Amino acid sequence: MMLNGRGGMLRNAATPFGKLLNWSAASSSARTSKLFVGGLSYDTNETTLKDTFSQYGDVIAVRVICHPTMGKSKAFGFVTFYSEDEAAAAVRKMNGEELDGRIIRVHYSDCG
Repeated sequence: MMLNGRGGMLRNAATPFGKLLNWSAASSSARTSKLFVGGLSYDTNETTLKDTFSQYGDVIAVRVICHPTMGKSKAFGFVTFYSEDEAAAAVRKMNGEELDGRIIRVHYSDCG
């Protein structure tokens, strides 16, 4: 360990970044349960998305992405399930289905 300029301890530079953030197997599996949902209607909100996807499992987070200044939906969002199995069921059942008059695309998110 080393001291920083304020008398506090610095972590050893050899400590892996993931260990500093306390990443574990559980957090990495949670990342694979996050789904991208594209092709949404501009009228689809987070409540509708959660209600629709909840039939496939325990939804722990939902986000419809909106323009930062205009507040209008960008027609895509993310749904995170408690488990990978629930996410897989949602991908199988919802990809290519209609929601609010639009055919949506559902696949695993590349965003952690």
